[in-house]
Amino acid sequence: MNIKALIFDLDGVIVFTDKFHYQAWKKVSDKMGIYFDETINNRLRGVSRAESLEIILEKYNGELSDQEKAEMMEEKNIIYRELLETMTADDVTDDVRDTLKKLREGGYKLAIGSSSKNAVFILEKVDLLDAFDGISDGNNITHSKPDPEVFLKAADFIREAAENCLVVEDACAGIDAAKAAGMTAVGIGDASDYGKTDIQISSFKELPDVINRLLAQA
Repeated sequence: MNIKALIFDLDGVIVFTDKFHYQAWKKVSDKMGIYFDETINNRLRGVSRAESLEIILEKYNGELSDQEKAEMMEEKNIIYRELLETMTADDVTDDVRDTLKKLREGGYKLAIGSSSKNAVFILEKVDLLDAFDGISDGNNITHSKPDPEVFLKAADFIREAAENCLVVEDACAGIDAAKAAGMTAVGIGDASDYGKTDIQISSFKELPDVINRLLAQA
């Protein structure tokens, strides 16, 4: 195994915006009279906005046109982006910043692989845009996780072979996507105990040691 690059999911790994997603979807759902709670919200992690809406609409007694669905998604995104405006550099932990710096100094390529269409906006708000060599997000993919497209495109952007990439994910769908892409999958948070995860970590700062162990085993 020769790890040359790391690809990170954004939400739940680099930053934590779940609360903003929940608040935005909750506001839109309440307006439509659709039941929505945090349990349902957890099912939305790692999937696209359109797929998230379909999950929410499981609780809706009625039919919506494609136009109405598009309007709901746009309303959600407007609310979400307003909430994101409150983010600052302080929303990224020292562990994340220090670890990214250490990995960069170690010569590793760094990329984002996220289903979010707001990835660049979020990275700008938290002053991390320059930390990554490539960003693959919801604006350049047609299939969301667990499809491997977002990670394969990230690898293309940084000109690295899939087998040399290590993916850091907090969602099971993301782990599935990483494995489907032929990459090594590191699970953190909710994905740390997922059966398909190759390596489990409890904190972001463990990554350099994880890579050293992998290289020693090669």
